[in-house]
Amino acid sequence: MRILEVREKTVPIASPIANAYIDFSKMTCSVVAVITDQVRDGKPVVGFGFNSNGRYGQGGLMRERFLPRLLEADPDTLVDTANANLDPFAIWKTVMQNEKPGGHGERSVAVGTLDMAVWDAVAKIEGKPLWRLLADRYRGGVADEKVWVYAAGGYYYPGKDLTALQDEMKGYRDRGYRVVKMKVGGVPLAEDLKRIEAVLEIVGDGQNLCVDVNGRFDIETAIAFGKAIRPYDLFWYEEVGDPLDYALQAELAQHYDAPMATGENLFSMQDARNLIRFGGMRPDRDWLQFDCALSYGLVEYLRTLEMLEQHGWSSRRVVPHGGHQMSLNIAAGLHLGGNESYPDVFQPFGGFADGIAVQDSYVSLPQIPGVGFEAKAALYAVMKSLLD
Repeated sequence: MRILEVREKTVPIASPIANAYIDFSKMTCSVVAVITDQVRDGKPVVGFGFNSNGRYGQGGLMRERFLPRLLEADPDTLVDTANANLDPFAIWKTVMQNEKPGGHGERSVAVGTLDMAVWDAVAKIEGKPLWRLLADRYRGGVADEKVWVYAAGGYYYPGKDLTALQDEMKGYRDRGYRVVKMKVGGVPLAEDLKRIEAVLEIVGDGQNLCVDVNGRFDIETAIAFGKAIRPYDLFWYEEVGDPLDYALQAELAQHYDAPMATGENLFSMQDARNLIRFGGMRPDRDWLQFDCALSYGLVEYLRTLEMLEQHGWSSRRVVPHGGHQMSLNIAAGLHLGGNESYPDVFQPFGGFADGIAVQDSYVSLPQIPGVGFEAKAALYAVMKSLLD
């Protein structure tokens, strides 16, 4: 059993939208295919992966460091003999050889993209959906048959007035999402409050709305904004300051008693642990948003979940960023609290399998081996192009 070849390419996911910190007009994404010597249903098993939105394509790092290490390794060292399969942990260790600790930046995205493709291949070789494989290996066979999801949107873009924002949110509600999320922090407070109130006219209760600052605020602005939105009783107040400013997050917790969320831009178990140690996050109400595709992949994610358990956090307080099928599989297989969804943006990577509707903010998963990319036609067309 061996990996024969790994192919990668960078594809655009450009959009005129913006959050409080960046615009997505030149955003790119890496797509990877791991080609194995295994055959199922008369075809070679190929695992696919891609990186989540918000970080650019990682082809240079993969070509220069990580793929050569993988392809030069003794194939026998990459095999999980107990399961007659590839070993994602051995593969992860191989590609991370000669990498210093710390500095968890873009390399975590490159490794996470490759790791996704490896797990897709592993599940296909075993003939199981990835969520089922994870439940069997790590949760005593118990999986969630459906996953809670919320619709992420509410971006800024030129000409988008309150009516357009409301129409967007109506669209999410019509498609079965109860909870929606919108961007804030990119305009003056008074204007954002008008935007929030316009969305609340559509979704009703504040528990149906999350707001996301994307790391824009300093502590004074964070506290002031929190004070202004507290009467709305929102579902959560997300990533208020710089993701590594744990002191800001801890201070905010002293002023804002409603749920907060953060973690999508923390790219290792160590950084996640520092958030838990020093960030003032409260396990009875707050939410953690680590994204495996950006943080060294599922191998590292399992370490992060173990760390959280050791610190008294339930896996149900984890709702990954990314809005894609890999995070959805992890949520179902490892008993997470839910998953983000991008119904309209970052296509074809955002969203889930074709033909599976969201019902009262819950979605089920396809019953096909692997992550399920083949059940999303537009996405699979991009991935399959690597094999042409």
